[in-house]
Amino acid sequence: MLTAILISAISLVSCNQSSTQNKAMSETIPAGIKTDTATFGTGCFWCTEAVFQELKGVYKVTSGYSGGTVKNPSYEEVCSGNTGHAECLQIIYDPKVISFDELLEVFWESHDPTTLNRQGNDVGTQYRSVIFYHDQEQKKKSEEYKLKLDKSGAYNNPIVTEITPFSHFYAAEDYHQDYYRLHGSQPYCSFVIRPKVEKFEKVFKNKLKTPAQP
Repeated sequence: MLTAILISAISLVSCNQSSTQNKAMSETIPAGIKTDTATFGTGCFWCTEAVFQELKGVYKVTSGYSGGTVKNPSYEEVCSGNTGHAECLQIIYDPKVISFDELLEVFWESHDPTTLNRQGNDVGTQYRSVIFYHDQEQKKKSEEYKLKLDKSGAYNNPIVTEITPFSHFYAAEDYHQDYYRLHGSQPYCSFVIRPKVEKFEKVFKNKLKTPAQP
């Protein structure tokens, strides 16, 4: 995702692996646990999937597409910028262990919400900062948090995060799932994702499933 060439090279390596290896990893949800769902767009889903997977109370994180008009879009279609979809994460979590407010905190910390339709070198509406709320409570909390951040002066520029109702989520191709876990030695993982994950582990060390490595 640093360049079109890098995307192509990494994707080709991933596609050559078996679909069994690339199936999204998830934890078994204990009987009696009532889960909730959050759907966030933070730019490249490879980068932030690895972040949310580390949180206590999060059972499953699926990379995919949402917010557009095309049914069952392919990665190539979404990359064209013509589907209206954003790369996003569908997060299944236990609200008794981690709240939506805490997920919002991680959401805003894990990307730049002030750049319109862009995250670093990734440019286009598919990389927009967006919260797809599933109910009015999520909408209210998202809007309040956004307003609070703007007023706090935490960022030099206004937050442009889109807050919009959830409609449909389409899981991305198998080779996009668990990308950092499966391809941690890839150049993109080493130079782009790993620094983001390491920063996250330092800031949210008390929320991790396992202690961050020193």
